[in-house]
Order: sequence, then C-alpha cells, then structure tokens
Amino acid sequence: MKTEYTHQDKMRDLIDDNNLILLVLSRFGIHFGFGDSTIGEVCQDNDVDCSTFLAVANLIAGKNYTGYCVSLPALMDYLKRAHTYFSDFILPGIRRKLIEALNCNDVNDVAFLILKFYDDYTVEVQSHMKHENDVVFTYVEKLLHNQPTGRFNIEKYSVSHDNGSQKLKELKDIVIRHYRQPNNDQLNSALYDIINCENDLISHSEIEERLLVPAVKKLEKSVMTDCQPALNRTQEYSTGSMAILSDREKDIISCVARGMSNKEIADKLFLSIHTVTTHRRNITAKLQIHSPAGLTIYAIMNNLVDISDIKLQ
Repeated sequence: MKTEYTHQDKMRDLIDDNNLILLVLSRFGIHFGFGDSTIGEVCQDNDVDCSTFLAVANLIAGKNYTGYCVSLPALMDYLKRAHTYFSDFILPGIRRKLIEALNCNDVNDVAFLILKFYDDYTVEVQSHMKHENDVVFTYVEKLLHNQPTGRFNIEKYSVSHDNGSQKLKELKDIVIRHYRQPNNDQLNSALYDIINCENDLISHSEIEERLLVPAVKKLEKSVMTDCQPALNRTQEYSTGSMAILSDREKDIISCVARGMSNKEIADKLFLSIHTVTTHRRNITAKLQIHSPAGLTIYAIMNNLVDISDIKLQ
C-alpha cells in the first residue's frame, strides 16, 4: 500500500482507494470527467493548488501529508465549500429523514425531543462555521495582506476549537439504545447519514487543526517579524513586502530567481502557464519590480533563495 499519494498518481485510483476523496474533489471545485489524468494534470486543468490538494487528500486517507506546502487561500476556499455542504445540504437532509422516520406529532413524545435535540445541534454547528467564515478566515485574509490585528490570533481559535461531532454521537446513541418503533428502515437510513456526517466533521476538524492552524501560525510569525521596527532595513528590496505575497507567489519568485521559464515553473508547481503569468503580473503589481534580475535580488535579500542557487550569466 502506498504511503502517500503523489501528483503522478491517477485521480481515479485515489477514488478507488478511498471514496472520501469524492468529497475532497467537490470541495476543491474539481469537475468529474477527468478520465485517466494524473492528480497533477487534474489540478492544473481546474486551477487548483496541487500541493494543497495532496496535503488534504493524504491527511483524509491517513497517509503522510507533512511534506506539502499549503496555500492558505486554496485551503480556506476548500473549508468554506465544506461549510456550505454541511449547512445547506447534509444537515438539512438528515433532518428531513428524521422527520420521515420519527413520529413527531406529540410534543410530549420522545421523537419530538430527538428532533429538537438535532435542531439545537444544527444551530450550534451553523453558528460555529459562520464564526470561522466571518472571523477566522477574515483574520487570515488580513494577515495575507499584511494587516495584523491584536484582537485575535489563531492560538485562541485552536484552544477552543471543537469538531462538533460529539452531540451527533450522543443523538445516534440515544436513538439506537432507547427509541423503539416497528419499522427501522427509514431510521436506519437517517442513522447512516448521521454516522457519515460525524466522521466527516471529525475529518474536517483535523484539516483545520493539522493544516490550517500550523500554516496560519507560520504566517503570523512572518507578519510579526515584518512589522518590527525597521532598524536594519536599508536595502531597497528588503522593505517588508514579504507578507503581502502569498506562499505560491513566493514559490514563483524563487523559481524566477533560479532562471526558470514560465513553462518550467508551471511544470514544477503543477500549474498552468496562464496561472503562472497571472501570478507574475500580480507580483509585479505588489512589489513594483519588473525584471527577473530585480526579482532575483529581492529573492536573495528576503531569503527566498540562497545566492549559491543562482545561475550567474
């Protein structure tokens, strides 16, 4: 058995190996119909950061995920799509099945209490995910634009973070152990969905804890360093502009400094040439550095590459 998926593996083989990858595809906005294409090719065709995809897919499959650089914008887009899936699709779907399976006509009946328990739980989950969308992700986006704030940090979020699956487990146990009715087919279907949702929430929480939180902590450290008094910043290309660059833009600058063409960069980072061109245009706009030579100096001054890695003409 493979210890981890790589960009050279065929995407269809991942799905055969682990059906949960179907959810990963959906949350990255990857379309079906990719035939026998590799992971790298599918990510490139769908403008998805391949390294982030591999980190998520390997983590969910219980494989090695630690060697991949995570793009925070790509990961946050993934998590937002997951939130929409939970709030707008799976949780309302489970509620409909519970209504069909339970006799909720009598407010004094246990069935009514079970449904109320589930409704209260749904409100908690939606509130939790709204907080992440409105507060946590907004905070990260500000950091990405070099706008640190002292009112929040990712450690506070991590300490209080809960995967939200415990109440679903309680509901499942209550129904299985205490609720009796002659026909269990509809109820079994609802319970099956609850179990899948419970496991999905646990997996979702692990992605936030093991991928999002470490990446944000690294970004926080970079921004905090960047915002220290500029006592030693006398060089033109060391002006604190690192924090406004995304991880992917830094990767591209490193490649440019090493003398790589747009096609070579696209092949190395599993991107389309069009995406590389767009990134380079954005880098120029942010740094106001137009030449490869200028970017090379910038990369050296900001420790993106070592001078020994540069091919001198």
